[in-house]
Amino acid sequence: MFLGEYSPNITEGSRISLPKKIREQLDNGVVLAKGFEKCIYIYDKKDWITEAKKQVENSGESAKIRDLERYLYTSAVEAEIDSQGRIVIPANLKEYAGISIKTVVAGVGDRVEIWDEGKWKEHMGKISSELSA
Repeated sequence: MFLGEYSPNITEGSRISLPKKIREQLDNGVVLAKGFEKCIYIYDKKDWITEAKKQVENSGESAKIRDLERYLYTSAVEAEIDSQGRIVIPANLKEYAGISIKTVVAGVGDRVEIWDEGKWKEHMGKISSELSA
């Protein structure tokens, strides 16, 4: 289970260093894909197919299923973790999530999410106010 909140920066070459506690739970590589709230999802390669299928199966009607498949699979890319614990974030995913330099890497149970730091703070503020209402 992925837990915690970390603040690594994007370095040259669009690399981000994954926290050691996160890396220890990832076997050989990862799959990065668009998240649903303008973030990037990271799954262990072996878990990606299971999670993607689960999302598609829960989406209902056939047109919605096809659209969700397009959303999930066309944005997905396999990535390897280098010897320094970094992965390269593809330009299209970086642009989608609005990530520049400051990020938040969040362990969210079955996945890891990468957020632009400002968007993360804004989103968490919204969640906090909704939960306390």
